[in-house]
Amino acid sequence: MTTADITSADPSADPAAWGARHAHDPTVVRDDDGTYYMFSTDSVANSEYIPIGVHIRTSADLIKWAYAGTAFDGVPGPAAEWSGAKGLWAPEVVRWESGDWHMYYSASTFGTNTSAIGLAVAPSPSGPWQDRGLVVATRAGQHSQNAIDAAVTFDADGAPWLTYGSFFSGICILPLNRTSGLPLVEGDLGAAIARRPKSVEGAVEGAFILRRPEDGRYVLFASYDSLFSTYNVRVAVADAITGPYRDVRGVAMTDLDAPPASVGTKVLGSHQFDGGTAWLAPGHNSVLTQDGPDGSPEHFMVHHVRFAADPTEHVVQLRRLFFNAAGWPVVSPQQFAGREAETLPTPEQVAGTWQVLRFDPESTELVPAVAAELVSGVPMVSDGTPALARLRIAGEQDGSGEAVELDAVVFGSWDPVRARSALSFSGIDQHGVAWSGTKGGVS
Repeated sequence: MTTADITSADPSADPAAWGARHAHDPTVVRDDDGTYYMFSTDSVANSEYIPIGVHIRTSADLIKWAYAGTAFDGVPGPAAEWSGAKGLWAPEVVRWESGDWHMYYSASTFGTNTSAIGLAVAPSPSGPWQDRGLVVATRAGQHSQNAIDAAVTFDADGAPWLTYGSFFSGICILPLNRTSGLPLVEGDLGAAIARRPKSVEGAVEGAFILRRPEDGRYVLFASYDSLFSTYNVRVAVADAITGPYRDVRGVAMTDLDAPPASVGTKVLGSHQFDGGTAWLAPGHNSVLTQDGPDGSPEHFMVHHVRFAADPTEHVVQLRRLFFNAAGWPVVSPQQFAGREAETLPTPEQVAGTWQVLRFDPESTELVPAVAAELVSGVPMVSDGTPALARLRIAGEQDGSGEAVELDAVVFGSWDPVRARSALSFSGIDQHGVAWSGTKGGVS
């Protein structure tokens, strides 16, 4: 069978037709010329025909993505020899102090912790990528850690740290050499900063740490539960990059005695707006940070998500990421559609009927939007420019018998159901539960 025969019978086998579909565990960077590059796991439904070697896509606007090939021709030798992997997972790409780009990729066989994280270096995100061998390697029966899902963060002094891990003994962090990008101490497997009990199979992975110069804190993002069905994104913060990381309620991400579903502040999970697509199992996020229109940093959460109607199909989404008055990350309920599309034609009252989502940390169910009346602590008119707000949801929306008070951000978004710009909000209530919503009634 020829390639033409395959793609004619199954369009998903043709990378040119993918766009942002069939991308898993994504990270996005911006090159000096303004081009965005997305790197992702070698995974689509029709795995027999996909190219191997870290998928690369490019975009000029963070909305339309074009497949641009692979970083490698297969699995690099040292990683393949150690792990026996047939493909590569969860690439992390960062600009190094030298000006070069470093890629940390994972090689593993699903379900085992015989895994390795390798390093490749290139002068540009477009390559060519030169493999530099293994950074961290773990083996079943010998180690409790699992060397996958790498992420790199530079601390306040500019020193690089590697975060990695999945299930088994959780998320670990270790210092890297500022020049080579290899472990500062050869063979170091790091220390645990997040883990979950055996009762939930230790289900935590896909970690990413964002440093916030504004308050000196570090924000840990991690995905809980099953990547196939119940993935959700949790956050915690710490004053030091090595932790301890605590959620809004002060619970440590290493606490094995607390109820497993209660740990970590859940900021994104499966959800559906009225008349819209049902999105299942969002997770394994990274964060793209760049200068916004006013010169201050703006953040985008980059993650994959599945279609509830067909969970074998997944796609990458980018969502605006903001910080509320207390310094906690909150995520847009809508995909990023471009600044022009998210600009309101005229300012609007915040008070009114909204479709709202409540991300109950105790539930893994898909959350349907419900109608709610939203008012601001101080009467507020918004043109969509991101603004801090104290909001109140009228009525007993959470079953507590009291009104919901939110430390929130109000901003412009694009409502895909009504094909118009709209006001959205995202915030955290007095009980440490995240809410988000878009203005407009539920039909």
